[in-house]
Amino acid sequence: MSLHDLSPAPGSRKKRKRLGQGIGSGTGKTSGKGHKGQKSRAGRKVRAGFEGGQMPLIRRIPKRGFNNARFAKEYQVVNLESIAAKFEAGATVGFEELYGARLIRKDTLPVKILASGEIDKAFTIKAHAFSAQARTKIEAAGGKAEVI
Repeated sequence: MSLHDLSPAPGSRKKRKRLGQGIGSGTGKTSGKGHKGQKSRAGRKVRAGFEGGQMPLIRRIPKRGFNNARFAKEYQVVNLESIAAKFEAGATVGFEELYGARLIRKDTLPVKILASGEIDKAFTIKAHAFSAQARTKIEAAGGKAEVI
């Protein structure tokens, strides 16, 4: 293989659409913008949801009700089977160790340990929350579940 043999993968390079190149091109004359009106002008701007001065739908419909979902605590979840697969027996598993093992993303979300899978090694696991089953499985295996 030489430099002259290299070429981009088929379909990876697409030519840009050239507007205003004659009537026969399909994008000539009005260049695909139709005739007159705000959307045919240069620098056109119509904000999302604008209905030409008519009262927009989002403002016409009544706003009612309440949902507690916006106040729900959001966690990064880790299953026990993932911890058992990545760590040796007797290890202390905290936020940094879980991040190092790529089991969580390093952001502001707290970590919750769930009980999916079996655990046969003793770990000291430090997390923000544990499910009740996860806590019992960890303690049954001889480990400790510590809340941060």
